[in-house]
Amino acid sequence: MILLIKEQATPEQLTEMLQPLGSYIKLAVDTKRKIIAGGGLLHADCEAVLLEDGSRQADIWGASWLPFSQTVSYESLINIRPRQNNRSMEIEDRTIRYSVEETVKRLLEGVGYE
Repeated sequence: MILLIKEQATPEQLTEMLQPLGSYIKLAVDTKRKIIAGGGLLHADCEAVLLEDGSRQADIWGASWLPFSQTVSYESLINIRPRQNNRSMEIEDRTIRYSVEETVKRLLEGVGYE
């Protein structure tokens, strides 16, 4: 199940998002609305949840959250978008990376899990 997170996640939500992969959470981050969708096996599934909630595809970037180290990974297939000058799976633009990191940490950092 993929969760839409608009405020700091609860420990129960973090635990639920960790279920599919165990050690990390796949995310889609809306850098304009400053919200995330997380959980599941594919970043694209998280992206679909944000799109259904009204996000614009151009504002959504893929990332992963590693709760044990409290770090963000910036790699995802949904990040390959030459029309936005991102030709790699990794987010190349520092401003976008910063926005992704800021949003993810605001919503997930420091949240314990069960």
